[in-house]
Amino acid sequence: MQRQPLSEAEPAAPRLDQARRFTGSSFAALDLGTNNCRMLVGAPAGDGFRVLDSFSRIVRLGEGLHHTGRLAPEAMDRALLALHACADRLERRPVRRLRAIATEACRRAANGREFLARVKAETGLDIGVISSREEAELALESCSALLCGEGSRALLFDIGGGSTELAWVRLTAGQPELIGYESLPIGVVTLSERWGNAGFSDAGFEAMVTDVATMLQRFERVHCIAHEIRNGGVRLLGTSGTVTTLAGVVLKLDRYRRPAVDGLALSAEQASGALDFLRGLGREGLLQHPCVGPERIDFVLPGCAVFAAITRVWPAPKVIVADRGLREGMLLRMIRADRTRPTGFHKAYPAK
Repeated sequence: MQRQPLSEAEPAAPRLDQARRFTGSSFAALDLGTNNCRMLVGAPAGDGFRVLDSFSRIVRLGEGLHHTGRLAPEAMDRALLALHACADRLERRPVRRLRAIATEACRRAANGREFLARVKAETGLDIGVISSREEAELALESCSALLCGEGSRALLFDIGGGSTELAWVRLTAGQPELIGYESLPIGVVTLSERWGNAGFSDAGFEAMVTDVATMLQRFERVHCIAHEIRNGGVRLLGTSGTVTTLAGVVLKLDRYRRPAVDGLALSAEQASGALDFLRGLGREGLLQHPCVGPERIDFVLPGCAVFAAITRVWPAPKVIVADRGLREGMLLRMIRADRTRPTGFHKAYPAK
């Protein structure tokens, strides 16, 4: 039977059996973002983990937030349906530890905490709102393996739905250290709502790029990253649907394939060419493209505008593409922490 919209239905009983919830040997990480709800379940393997289950659904939780400052009822319903699906999966596959986080939409919304209390009551999922700094730290944690090699500095950027995270990183013997971060209140959802169809025109797209580039200048003034890039030794690394889409275009993929994309180094010329190609497709072309599709059509060009602004302010010769993010960072942290805890400790990994 199809589940009724949750705003119209009676409150659902918690989906997770608390007695069985932390009895497995695997770990689960859930990321409720402004645009997506994602979950990853993994088991320790060597220095990393082996993926056992993954879930991703576009829920557009931040829809309308830019204008109202609140999460809309329809957006909360979509997110709750996805979270019920996550709880169902966890019911079938108990895990040793679970961490569930929310990011910019719930940070900004006046009713964000109220919504998460409802989520806990109806699904059993205890979701904590993380700071923008921890968001940058988790992204860095997940991508650190891609920063091994040449260079003494790295600039990591994560173009999200409601915000864009920047992390300025020192590399010492291949080990990354966060030395500066910034969270800009712009993302693919917020830009899409602000600019609408204007982004499909040359003038509108350029206006978006200029607007974002202006916002990036504060971070540049503090850290002088452009000067470091001119001197060499800076690696640019992007983790988001925008950069993975650009990689898919460069590789001419007939369908998206993570192993082909994750870790790929795009030259500045390749990235610029892919961006121009996507802009030239128009709405109908983006709809048909195998690396875009109908659910992301309104967010591709806003993401490209953020990418174009970043590479305009910080014109590195290449950008490393990462198909990994907060979920992977959480899993790595949990696995590492578990190895230092007494045997038999099964408490949920706490939200900060």
